[in-house]
Amino acid sequence: MRHCEPRRGEAIPVLRLLRRLTAPRNDSLIDRNLGSDNRISMLSKRIIPCLDIKEGRVVKGVKFLQLRDAGDPVEAAKAYDQQGADELVFLDITASFENRKTLVDLVEKIARNIFMPFTVGGGIGEIGDIRNLLNAGAEKVSLNTQAVKFPELISTAAKRFGSQCIVVAIDAKKTQVLNAEAGWEVFINGGRTPTGINALVWAQKAARLGAGEILLTSMDRDGAKDGYDLELTGAITKIVNIPVIASGGAGRLEDFYNVFVQANADAALAASLFHYQEFSIKQVKSYLKERGVVVRI
Repeated sequence: MRHCEPRRGEAIPVLRLLRRLTAPRNDSLIDRNLGSDNRISMLSKRIIPCLDIKEGRVVKGVKFLQLRDAGDPVEAAKAYDQQGADELVFLDITASFENRKTLVDLVEKIARNIFMPFTVGGGIGEIGDIRNLLNAGAEKVSLNTQAVKFPELISTAAKRFGSQCIVVAIDAKKTQVLNAEAGWEVFINGGRTPTGINALVWAQKAARLGAGEILLTSMDRDGAKDGYDLELTGAITKIVNIPVIASGGAGRLEDFYNVFVQANADAALAASLFHYQEFSIKQVKSYLKERGVVVRI
């Protein structure tokens, strides 16, 4: 596994180095083309809680709207680390819309309190932003709005820091008319702005440009708890050879199983399900293990 590389002359933050040494091997980063029909039973699947941050607090809504408070981000991160989450995703959901930088101070506080790898996104517009977040303790960064506007940011960042540092987040919504055919449209600015870009086309382009992973959120399923969008997730996993994190819709234990088995996702992300303690990380992993899905217990 190729790790994120700091700029020449910069030291790797000590906490991030410790996480590298103690984190389990991420089998999901094996090239998708090397898999087989038995891939589901061979590769470790990841369970990833997500912290959507607004004004320094964890929030959660439904379909990107009706946000409500879900707690302190540092305490939530510590709890998920203790519960055995494989990774954590931290998204500053209003940074791009408000045209400001991600909360670096909060990233540093989280990094000081957890050992699991974590990804940070929101308001990242240039190489310096990525460097600052990695130096603050993040293992990976998630690019969304600025990557759509300036795709070269993906390739530049991948060359500078390594593809395994670069996650491209795609917020997609089902549309009946998109380039004269049905499909999923990419939205930016925290789901506020439609782009007219087909999500499948964008996912392929992002992979070609050097993204190491895709964080795929179904806006139609976000917070609805009626299951992941298996059609969307499956369509993306079939056409890219990098890991795909499914997001949006987890409400039952079987939803995790279905997105791994039916849609071939490499990881499953959930928020409110964990924030409001409907299920624990341990419960999800135990259920998956009983059904034959390889997870880290």
